[in-house]
Amino acid sequence: MSIAAVITADIVNSTLLSVKEQRKLLLKIETILTSHKFEFYRGDSFQVIVKNPEQALTLALQVRMAARVIGARYDVRISIGIGSIQSRAKKISLSTGEAFTLSGRAFDSLSKSDSRLSIQLADDNPGLRVICYFIDYIFQELTPKQAEVLSMLLAGKTQAEVARKLKRSQSTINKHARSAGWHELVKLEAEYKEMIKALI
Repeated sequence: MSIAAVITADIVNSTLLSVKEQRKLLLKIETILTSHKFEFYRGDSFQVIVKNPEQALTLALQVRMAARVIGARYDVRISIGIGSIQSRAKKISLSTGEAFTLSGRAFDSLSKSDSRLSIQLADDNPGLRVICYFIDYIFQELTPKQAEVLSMLLAGKTQAEVARKLKRSQSTINKHARSAGWHELVKLEAEYKEMIKALI
């Protein structure tokens, strides 16, 4: 039995996407998740097994950024369940364990609220709830341009590399990053990783 993270997610406002936009977004999500086991279902929903739970929040942020790049009304609703996985089947939908149960229940709760992110462990953790609240707050005002910059920074690119890629000045990239709460996101990621290290 191993401890892992299970992400359960769906694309918010997916029916408003054009066929081209949907194809582009799904391809981007697949690229982000490429080193993890994942499975799409119902067209706009998916589950992911993340062997190292410390990576789960970064993946969630990257996926949400990918949707926001397309337009301000798009997002991805994500629940992260962290716990044991008892059996792994060829299909994720047939796998079992605490992480799947936690992720699924949290996702059901998200569907009935305005929140877009939930992180659940067997024991309630107020610190993780605060991280989710703050990330949702950042996403409320996040523009597609800001999301594009942040998605590249999350992928490990420097501001200079982002500036070259987007053909913008480094000062413009820095301005987008600051106004989007990049430094706060970095701190939230670090806090999340420290909490997960201490808990598992």
